[in-house]
Amino acid sequence: MAATRLKKEELHTSVSDPVLDTMNFLNGITHRYPKAISFAPGRPYDGFLDVEQIVTHIRRYLSHLEENGASAADIRDVILQYGPTSGRIRELIADSLRKDENIDVAPEAIVVTVGCQEAMFLTLRAVLSAPEDVLLVSSPCYVGITGAARVLGFEPAPVQERPDGFHCADLATVLAAERARGSRPRAFYVVPDHANPSGNTMSIEERHALLALAAREDILILEDSPYRLVSPGPQEPTLKSLDRAQRVVHLGSYSKTLFPGARVGFAVADQPVVDQEGNTGLLADEITKIKSMITVNTSPLGQAAVAGMLLAADGRTSELNTETTAYYGSAMRAILQELDSAFPAPDRAAVGVRWNEPSGGFFLTVDTPFRADNAALVRSAEEYGVIWTPMSYFYPRDGGDHSLRLSVSYLSNEEIVEGVARLARFIREESRRAR
Repeated sequence: MAATRLKKEELHTSVSDPVLDTMNFLNGITHRYPKAISFAPGRPYDGFLDVEQIVTHIRRYLSHLEENGASAADIRDVILQYGPTSGRIRELIADSLRKDENIDVAPEAIVVTVGCQEAMFLTLRAVLSAPEDVLLVSSPCYVGITGAARVLGFEPAPVQERPDGFHCADLATVLAAERARGSRPRAFYVVPDHANPSGNTMSIEERHALLALAAREDILILEDSPYRLVSPGPQEPTLKSLDRAQRVVHLGSYSKTLFPGARVGFAVADQPVVDQEGNTGLLADEITKIKSMITVNTSPLGQAAVAGMLLAADGRTSELNTETTAYYGSAMRAILQELDSAFPAPDRAAVGVRWNEPSGGFFLTVDTPFRADNAALVRSAEEYGVIWTPMSYFYPRDGGDHSLRLSVSYLSNEEIVEGVARLARFIREESRRAR
């Protein structure tokens, strides 16, 4: 009997989407050139992850349950059974959001998810319902939102960032164009702080303008901001903390602030939902229904570890991240200093290279006179021993062909110094060839 062979063209179109191959390509090239210095991974620095502390965090949470009247059987159930789909630690997350971000919502408005990626997917599935529905995204944008939308069968509409970041007027233009072609804009996804991949931060003026525009145009804002609490200096207020009309769905994650292996994220969805009978619930309730058919619940062990860490800091994750914030701030200053040294101002224009200067986060972008594509990346890894990410990966449509993303989060200062030296040699040679 012949073995089953499936035709790829008969599978969902998303499996052939190049966006879904980008991370596989980067992982492959990183493993193929293990001695290369990689500016590609946007992952937290390993030096702050302590395996032994995880047990301590879980025990702290169990003690907390016991102190609040839980029996041995109750505790066993909390740790070893499925648990509620919406999550077991919503009260602790709500407390942390109030203290860290001035976001004041009831625990019932929170859904605990398997990382922020699930929060994105579930929210999109809940709010995009008809073929004419459109998700708008700040472009360039995180590939996870683009991939999630396309898996669900929706093509995101990009709102192009300017060199200095997002401008509300550009969103208004795209909204008008989408409505003119018969589409129904439903939501706008944005990373307002130290964005992945650009590194840009939205000004306070643009935040207020965006909230006003969302109210006028009747759209939701999907706010994803994982880098705020690991970035130095005072931060602009979150969109959700400024939200007075329940226009913002705040998508969160503990991957950067605590540890990524927990796979604990959340969606803050306090928007009222009214059914045909006039009954009112929350968008969080609808998201929970979908989650029950996708992942059932978020790992109780992961939630317990996160809960123990939140309890240790009285809900203030910012206090847990004092060292990491200093480390990432130092890494960003180091790479900017090395780029300045490698390309002095008088020399920069001649080479045709420029970069932005983020105030925090993990990423910055470098513009080059040559195509920074996969072929250039292979040459960079093979001949110069340095890896980066093509910015074209992050554009839902065309764009970013002459830019690359650098991540500073996973490297030591020594690796940054050597990595920039290698990158500078590569850029100079490629620029010479491009002339």
